[in-house]
Amino acid sequence: MGVEVKAVSGPRDYKRFVDLPFRLHANHPQWVPPLKLERYAYLSRHMNPYFKHGEVQCFLALRDGRVVGRISAQIDHAYNEYHKAKWGWFGFIEFEDDIEVVSALLDAAQRWLATRGCERMVGPADFALNEESGIVIEGHELRPQIRQPWHPPYYQQRIEEAGLGKAMDLYMWNLEVSDRSKMLPVIFELAEKVQSEHGIRVRRMSRRHMRKEMDAFAEVYNAAWSQNWGFTPYSKEDLDSMALEYKYLAGDPEWMMVAERIDTGEVVGVALTFPDLNEVLAKMKGRLLPLGWWHFLNKARIMKRVRVGFLGIKPEYQHTGVAAKLYVEHFDTAARRPQTGGEMGWILEINTGMNRGMEAMGGRIVKKYRVYERLMGPLDSPE
Repeated sequence: MGVEVKAVSGPRDYKRFVDLPFRLHANHPQWVPPLKLERYAYLSRHMNPYFKHGEVQCFLALRDGRVVGRISAQIDHAYNEYHKAKWGWFGFIEFEDDIEVVSALLDAAQRWLATRGCERMVGPADFALNEESGIVIEGHELRPQIRQPWHPPYYQQRIEEAGLGKAMDLYMWNLEVSDRSKMLPVIFELAEKVQSEHGIRVRRMSRRHMRKEMDAFAEVYNAAWSQNWGFTPYSKEDLDSMALEYKYLAGDPEWMMVAERIDTGEVVGVALTFPDLNEVLAKMKGRLLPLGWWHFLNKARIMKRVRVGFLGIKPEYQHTGVAAKLYVEHFDTAARRPQTGGEMGWILEINTGMNRGMEAMGGRIVKKYRVYERLMGPLDSPE
């Protein structure tokens, strides 16, 4: 039977869309089942602030009525407006090991984007690059951390067979407390001078004032990441959602750091690091019932790893050693918290400064993700 691709419409289709990876990856111990309730909320136009500046269409691939693949096509108008671009994105891609299926999905996403004037299709990103992004090309044997995807090796093979080319690779670096001895001495020297020579101190974010902290984060993010490939500025609605999520779900506020000037209180750098909730989700198996809720309530005892999600410094302060200070603070925090190490990133393959910084800290790349692209004209649609 041939492959039919249909637009997702209605609760039954969304259920099949969410359920598919549970069937595809059920026998892979590396895959971490997401919480289904969270996935439904994320896909909801009423609950996800992405829909304030983006439009989305999800698709299912069926063969003889059976779901064999899924994909989303989306346009982030905030991204296009900022970059003066006509990019479209795809995400949420899952498929059986069949080139016909993945080709049909990608073609359907391309047609939807092309009819809306897009000239390039990039992905995967669910829905934004700062969420789950890329296809695993190295590190298939490792379990992903929070907001990292996992795919079997055939995903890369089939997507490239379908004609997509590399747009960008993303690196994940592993760091352990025991690696402290491998750090270059200059890291400690720079960290020690930050307060005495530059009047900058590091504090922890306030859970009580998390919404205000997110405004400070956005100020640093927009300054430090604005030239990064794939950058999109956060909207007020995005920050509202992040503040709520980090306040109640982020776990240990000891890992959320702010570097600020002592004299003026100006925030000059931030580090948002999170205990790895995937360690909890792996036990919950996608559900709150019957015992998922118990694992979630006890997450502080379960999570032994962290993921550094964001670490950035305003450009005018990048010579002060603030980054080194934040690096050292992470090692110091790991020495007194239950978490003994974790992963840093993703970091763009072209971000030489950050990648060299990870090397200086004794880190090593353990996972690589690839973001793909397909060029097309504004009226281009595959046969």
